[in-house]
Amino acid sequence: MPAPERMLTHLRQAIALVRATPGRSGHTLSLQNCTEVLVAGDIHGHVPHFQALLKLAGLAEHPTRHFILQEVIHGKHRYPGGGDKSHQLVDLFAALKCQFPKQVHLLPGNHELAQWTNRPVIKADSNQNALFQEGVNTAYGSEFGPRIYSTYLELFQALPVAIRAPNGVLVCHSLPPARSMQLFDPARLERDTYEDVDLQPGGSVHSLLWGRDTNAQTVADFLAKMNAELLISGHIVAEDGFSVPNNRQIILDCAETPAGFILFPTDRPLTHPELVACVRTM
Repeated sequence: MPAPERMLTHLRQAIALVRATPGRSGHTLSLQNCTEVLVAGDIHGHVPHFQALLKLAGLAEHPTRHFILQEVIHGKHRYPGGGDKSHQLVDLFAALKCQFPKQVHLLPGNHELAQWTNRPVIKADSNQNALFQEGVNTAYGSEFGPRIYSTYLELFQALPVAIRAPNGVLVCHSLPPARSMQLFDPARLERDTYEDVDLQPGGSVHSLLWGRDTNAQTVADFLAKMNAELLISGHIVAEDGFSVPNNRQIILDCAETPAGFILFPTDRPLTHPELVACVRTM
């Protein structure tokens, strides 16, 4: 575990670098100097999967390759006292963002949103938000734990919620359901500061991160609003590590084994079958 003072420095630097990432517009990001993208599925604190993906990414050897992580918190790995260890992946992202500021990105999911808006996620009768905070305090102690935790929340608020590749592939945690699509306003994602209405059920950010609608027409309507051609998302469990619910979307899941990820080129347009052919599992 890194020294608390060092971790705070990394986190604060990472927040500044997230906000300064080239191509950022509010809480959206258009990737710059990019010929390839490696996207991981929801990883939920699985450090070995992160380590394997980082090795596969080869960022130093591939300066125009970008690496996108998504939904890193609320995992099943615990400290002896019961606290959630998934904050370790936030720490690893922060350190990696400092090392490769233009190539490494983190997409928040509904779990990060729930944590920083203090809307508890309950699984197996356990409050995931409380377990996460307990894990931070276990790792960093009563003096630094609360400071590091509040900095995590600041990071979650700063992260982009939608990332566009140069060839029209959009990466985000999910998409709004059909019932919310008419009210979904992509322009609200391009603001530097969220309004409370964006974060409430039915709001543009909440519906983007919590929706589970994979209907082909809903996905087509969403992509039209986002000015994109194809969608890579997470949020929905995929026993095979990935799923292909329609002809415009791929869902990735990296929380268990097999773990799904994708490495695709961005220097040319891709058809949906070509994008699907880029999916791999480990």
